[in-house]
Amino acid sequence: MPEPEPAQCPFEKRFPSQLARDDSFYMSLAYNQAIDAWREDEVPIGAVIVIGGEVVGAAHNRVEGAADPTAHAEMLALTQAASRLGDWRIEGATVYVTKEPCPMCSGAMVMSRVKRVCYAVPDPKMGCLGGAANLNELARSNHRFEVTAGGVLEDECRELIQAFFRLKRADPDAG
Repeated sequence: MPEPEPAQCPFEKRFPSQLARDDSFYMSLAYNQAIDAWREDEVPIGAVIVIGGEVVGAAHNRVEGAADPTAHAEMLALTQAASRLGDWRIEGATVYVTKEPCPMCSGAMVMSRVKRVCYAVPDPKMGCLGGAANLNELARSNHRFEVTAGGVLEDECRELIQAFFRLKRADPDAG
């Protein structure tokens, strides 16, 4: 059986300047991961984890391809970062993700002791860093992190996600 054709993504990857390694730079890397997800017919969400200016984890959704409900971009990037650091504690890390993390991913970020999460698109239905709920504010939790909610490439990331689902709804044969 031949391999399926990669999904055509009408969006181009971003090529940010290496001179300004700021939130926009790292969110651009997460955005590029989201485009890779689309090209694999996955929901286009990407995540990048940075410690001290170095990317220690980068991934995109692989739920469909891996047939794994936990294969979210954030979970895969956290696993990469922990492996690279040799420790489940990912202290000092900033997680850049193109959409507000779900309950599973938000909880994993609390558990892994990240320093900060910066997400592009708020998710009022399933987001758990201020959207539907806020796991970062659990009263008895022993760890909290900084959150930058929306604003960093928010429009670009929203359009990418919305376009993906518009095309899925328009194609009755799509997953």
